[in-house]
Amino acid sequence: MSETPPDRESPVIVLVSPQLGENIGMVARAMLNCGVTELRLVNPRDGWPSEKARDASSGALSVIDGARVFTSTAEAIADLTRVYATTARPREMVGRVLTPRAAGVEMRAEATAGERRAGILFGGERSGLGNEDVSLADTIITVPLNPDFTSLNLAQAVLLVTYEWFTAADRTEPERLETNLSGIAGKGDLDNFVTRLGHVLDRGGFFRSPDMRPSVMRNIRNLFQRARPTEQEIRTLHGIVAAARRAGPEGRAGAVDDGQQDERAAGRGAAGEV
Repeated sequence: MSETPPDRESPVIVLVSPQLGENIGMVARAMLNCGVTELRLVNPRDGWPSEKARDASSGALSVIDGARVFTSTAEAIADLTRVYATTARPREMVGRVLTPRAAGVEMRAEATAGERRAGILFGGERSGLGNEDVSLADTIITVPLNPDFTSLNLAQAVLLVTYEWFTAADRTEPERLETNLSGIAGKGDLDNFVTRLGHVLDRGGFFRSPDMRPSVMRNIRNLFQRARPTEQEIRTLHGIVAAARRAGPEGRAGAVDDGQQDERAAGRGAAGEV
């Protein structure tokens, strides 16, 4: 059995008395989703290794193959310097209670500083962690949920906590614009199109008075700036304007060359999106 060297910055996941191999496999999958790789098992009910766990892991075999088995919680956490216990039930003990988000930030900060190696305790599927196990932890993690129904399955609980650890260091932009292969149009390209559209509107008699032109053109420009069109979309808009001019009396009379030029612009990169 091969073992993946543990990531010294990621927390250790400790499952205390897990029951079903399938649930352990789903935990491994959740862990690897979030870059957490070290799994420790305390007295798994159905024994270890487990083919059911491997099947349920959906390919997270590096976590499954590296899992270690212990006979007590104290033994499983002996080399750790910070231990968190997850529980939804109030306990008759004094201690720090954090949300998964706050715990994730704390674990990241301490690991980055090289100060501590953290572990997170999760109880079995039926009743969670016992008071003795909770008493071994420095801090309790409680997930804020509907107070009338706080039940989570084991893999859900692990995913919630490890996701917050992962995102504490993630730099993914909260919003981005997918543009395929065509980049966002430059201000010059956008300005050229808006200027041209203004000329077409002038010729078509759109502006009932000269006074309305500046405000209308500002509105049009603002509309397109908010939309952030791509280069291909600007070319397509030029083509639409050209086709509209050809469809009108003025277009049939004298705008064929201009329209053909715009059509070529709209067709460049024909393999791109329209």
